[in-house]
Amino acid sequence: EQMETRDLILIEHFCTNHDIEFSFIDSLQVFGLIEVVVHEDNKYLQQEQLKDVEKMMRMHYELDINMEGIDVISHLLKRINSLQKELIETQNKLRLYEH
Repeated sequence: EQMETRDLILIEHFCTNHDIEFSFIDSLQVFGLIEVVVHEDNKYLQQEQLKDVEKMMRMHYELDINMEGIDVISHLLKRINSLQKELIETQNKLRLYEH
């Protein structure tokens, strides 16, 4: 059974291209911040995770934030995101009643 690897990025290549240690990606996985796909002894990132991984890389390498900090920040950003969506939905419902 052939798995689709089209939307997957080989972690080895990602680390080489971004000049980061493989252990950083490993740590993100251990903290449950990303999902790693394993296929035929290779580890991959899903394309839709790239933006988040790059954000977390900047936090770590440019701002010197440790994994615990990245974990907290990521959860807060997700929470803010869902609250914003909720707020927009509520505002849209209110608009229906105003007219």
